[in-house]
Amino acid sequence: MTDPTQDPRFLQDPYPIYAAMRSSCPVQPVPAGSGGRISYLVTGYAEAREALGDARLSKDTAAFFAGKATGRRLHPAVAHTMLATDPPQHTRLRKLVTKAFTTGAVAELRPFIAEVTGSLLDQWPAGGRFDFVAGLAVPLPVIVICELLGVPEADRPDVQRWSGELFAAGRPEVIDAASHSMAGYMTDLIAAKRVHPGGSVLDRLISARDGDDLLSEDELVSLAVLLLVAGHETTGNFLGNAALALLRHPAELHRLREDPDEVPAALDELLRFDSPVSTATFRFTTEDVTLGGTDIPAGSPVLVALGAANRDPARFASPDLLDPDRDAGAHLGFGHGIHRCVGAPLAKAEAEIALRAVLTRFPGIRLAVPPDRLEWRRTRLVRGLASLPLLA
Repeated sequence: MTDPTQDPRFLQDPYPIYAAMRSSCPVQPVPAGSGGRISYLVTGYAEAREALGDARLSKDTAAFFAGKATGRRLHPAVAHTMLATDPPQHTRLRKLVTKAFTTGAVAELRPFIAEVTGSLLDQWPAGGRFDFVAGLAVPLPVIVICELLGVPEADRPDVQRWSGELFAAGRPEVIDAASHSMAGYMTDLIAAKRVHPGGSVLDRLISARDGDDLLSEDELVSLAVLLLVAGHETTGNFLGNAALALLRHPAELHRLREDPDEVPAALDELLRFDSPVSTATFRFTTEDVTLGGTDIPAGSPVLVALGAANRDPARFASPDLLDPDRDAGAHLGFGHGIHRCVGAPLAKAEAEIALRAVLTRFPGIRLAVPPDRLEWRRTRLVRGLASLPLLA
């Protein structure tokens, strides 16, 4: 039994490894740290969808780790977010944030997203080399979510840095320190907003806490941290992955360049092709479960590989081909079930506006280095580029 994510080739291209595992068995045990512990990795589409909707797979990490010595000092506001809860707590918390990300609410943000996109692209050198990740994919969603939450402009670089450090695979001390920095910052920001309230999403959550008593203080800080991190991490990776996918498929790139109005219809296929979230957040079985023909004992961690599921040929024909005409609406790039990404409408709006603008303003855009020299972020949870050097 080996951990496929430790293969040196995994970061560059995990899909052949996932395919080999799926063809062997769509649900199989893999090592989970030291001490002989194991998790169960799900790589098949049908099995992933089933797992994501199975109430016997809990997300209550506090219950799972209670009494277990982990040696970690992750701040509770990061360790126990809405993503780490089950109904009815999850239902109550999700209801409080959903209104901020409805299709209608996102439509009102589109002019601001377009304005930010334009200002970022204005900084790209004409005919020169630039980094798509640092120049657009990361700052755009950071600016948008910070604006939504009322994070002052001067504080945004720190927020961006802490968020990146929270995904530093193999560096627990960095992750733990970043969790305390982020939680401490949001605690101070909430205190400041109580003195000088505004009209942001965070202000509305504070009102729900202080006025209607719908949130505990810990829950308020945790929701603020979650929205700040999740509000840009997925989108930043999505933008970088989508741009690379198009650059590596010249016919599809040319097609969208000739008719940018086709960009919205291509988004689901881009999400399916190279999912920005590689593995769904932590789950564990509350009783014995049989999934994909594999018996999983109660109390076992289950890792749902969304990227692997989206390349399952049993669900998507010729899954390793990028096909904008494909009906890819059933992809699992944003998850599935009650924990499906609440910010999906915002992420798709940002990606649509950004990709359309880049294709329009930089028709000759191309890779500045060979694809095999691109650097990927060293993290299991998300899949994203550390940089994407391009030439205009």
